[in-house]
Amino acid sequence: MITVKVNAPTGTIILDRADRCNALNRSMISELTQALDDLRQERKVRGIVLAGAGPHFCTGLDLKQLQETASDSQSQQAWFQDALALQALIETVLRLPKPVIAAVDGAAMSSGLALVLACDMVVASHRSIFSVPATRLGLVSGLVVPLLAFRLGAATASRLVLGGDELPAVEAKTLGMVSHVVDSDMVWVRASTWIEQIAEGAAESLQLSKRVLNEMVGESLFTILSSGAAAMATSLTTEAAEEGLRAFSENRKPTFP
Repeated sequence: MITVKVNAPTGTIILDRADRCNALNRSMISELTQALDDLRQERKVRGIVLAGAGPHFCTGLDLKQLQETASDSQSQQAWFQDALALQALIETVLRLPKPVIAAVDGAAMSSGLALVLACDMVVASHRSIFSVPATRLGLVSGLVVPLLAFRLGAATASRLVLGGDELPAVEAKTLGMVSHVVDSDMVWVRASTWIEQIAEGAAESLQLSKRVLNEMVGESLFTILSSGAAAMATSLTTEAAEEGLRAFSENRKPTFP
C-alpha cells in the first residue's frame, strides 16, 4: 500500500496504489500512520516527503471499499471507525515534530487534499489540481473543510467545498498553499532538496520551532477535526450517499432525492 525510503536526511513515504489513484483504504491509512511514527523515531531522518506513485497524488477515500462496507450490518460502526482512523492520520501529520513536505503531482482530492493541507509545506507540479468533489457523491469531506479554512480562509474553502471549484497549482501558490510549482519530474527532487536545506539547522531548534507552529494551530482545530470526522461518518449513512456510491460504481451521474 505504501513504500518507505530513507535517504538521510530525507525520509520518503510513497502512496503506492497507482492502479487506484492512491485512494485511501483502511490498510493504507494504518500503514501511513505507522510509517510516520517510525520515521519520527528515526534519528537520521530530519524531514519527511509525502508523495504518490503514478499520475496522481491521492484521489481521496477508496469509494469501492466504502460501498462494500455498506452491505455490512455493522456498516455505521465501521464508517465511524474509518473516520476516526483518518482523523488520527491527519493529526499525526499535524503534530509530527519533524517537517513534512507534500510532493504533489496530479490530483489531490478530498481526503487526499486533507493530507496535503496537514503537511507543513507543499511542492506541486504544474499539472496538479486540488479539489473537494464529495458533495457530488452525497458525501461530506469533514476533515478537509477545517484544514482548508485554516490554511486558506473560509472564502476559498467555500469555493472548493460548496462551489466544487478546482484549484490549479499556480493559483494554489498565489494563495500561499503551495510553495513551489515545478515540472512533474522535479517534484520529489525539489522537496528532498528542501529537506536537505532544512537539515542544516539544529535538530533541537527545528523541533522546538515546529512545536511553536503546532501550538499556533491550537486545540480548536483538533476539536473541529473531531466534529468533521463525525460529520463525515454520518453522511455515509444517508440516502444521498447510498445513491452517490451506487452511481460511482455504475459509472453514471447520481440522481439525488
